[in-house]
Amino acid sequence: MSTNERSRSQVAGLRKQEKRQRKPDERIRRTHERLGKALVQLIQQKPLDEVTVQEVLDRSSVGRSTFYLHFRNKDDLLLSQLEEFLETMSTALSVRKEVSHRVAPVAELFVHIGDQQKLYRALADSGRLNDFFDLAQGYFARGIEQRLTESKRLPKLLQRELAVRAFALTGCLLSLLRWWLDRGAKEPPSDMDGLFHRIVWNGLR
Repeated sequence: MSTNERSRSQVAGLRKQEKRQRKPDERIRRTHERLGKALVQLIQQKPLDEVTVQEVLDRSSVGRSTFYLHFRNKDDLLLSQLEEFLETMSTALSVRKEVSHRVAPVAELFVHIGDQQKLYRALADSGRLNDFFDLAQGYFARGIEQRLTESKRLPKLLQRELAVRAFALTGCLLSLLRWWLDRGAKEPPSDMDGLFHRIVWNGLR
């Protein structure tokens, strides 16, 4: 076998190995999606405390042993769904390499949550809304810090001070979100995006 043939054979072998490695991850992702979707649907129909794991399994067509392989209980499943959403949203600008001075996708966040107000109220009624905001504080603080670093508009700031400012800005973002929702989400999300970023850059200057 020639050198080129061996190289092609090795590449083909690596691709097969990668496919085998990806399949379990893809199956896990789909399973998580089905379970998460089922739980979200159920908690919009009745209080979370009244939802049973069996109801989630019946609606998602996932087996009990599979469920407990990935999650301890329904609260663990709920937290995993919130974390996945927050990870995606808080890193969106960096992932897509958006060229702008935005440090968080505020408009997109407000649109999404505005469309899911029934779920927001369900979390509030079940006493889990603070869990959402506690998680959001951590995720968005990291995301905003990353965007501030990428912007290169604050080159003289020490990393520690950058982290503190990102944490404070996240508190501002989440306060605006609460205010907006409590008022009935009347203002356009794009206006809230503009307001937040004026606060960001005026304050940082």
